[in-house]
Amino acid sequence: MTVTQKHNPQDLVDLFAQTFKAQYQTELVNDGDEPVYLPAGEDSPYHRIIFAHGFYASAFHEISHWCIAGEERRKLVDYGYWYCPDGRSAEKQAEFEVVEIKPQALDWLFCAASDYPFNVSCDNLDGNFDPDRVAFQRKVHAQVVDYLTHRSIPERAFRFVEALRAFYHTKPLTPSDFPYPEYPAGWQSPMSQ
Repeated sequence: MTVTQKHNPQDLVDLFAQTFKAQYQTELVNDGDEPVYLPAGEDSPYHRIIFAHGFYASAFHEISHWCIAGEERRKLVDYGYWYCPDGRSAEKQAEFEVVEIKPQALDWLFCAASDYPFNVSCDNLDGNFDPDRVAFQRKVHAQVVDYLTHRSIPERAFRFVEALRAFYHTKPLTPSDFPYPEYPAGWQSPMSQ
């Protein structure tokens, strides 16, 4: 079975609804060219996490931001977060990467829990320099290891990881499931031995 056959975006929509809709009045929506979070309002009684083009990676990334956002931020469009569009300078890219470490670490956990490939995103295709993807992924990796080692995964993210694991029949996650970017899958980190 290919990743495409195994991973239907509607499954994520349904799984998110089963896990969070009643408690948080929030739904995951596969509808749009651009991902966005919209708080409840006149046009919808539910907060909406909208992911783009039916892409799993887009859904996971938007869910990761939701899992981190506090109650007040969840009342704001896109949580009121700063976003500097593609084409960032090296300085702006560094700022972007700092705020993206935790969400992308959660993305990686979600991917692993659903047996879906993870790719770190520097999200700066039109910039005037090439971001160091490996250096950024090392930072994301360190956050994943910290989440797993210290059991500090945000509560909603932990619930979603467990829901994904149950749905996709994957094993509990450990740091050794997340190799450094320059090492192949299955490599054992000295920290996990």
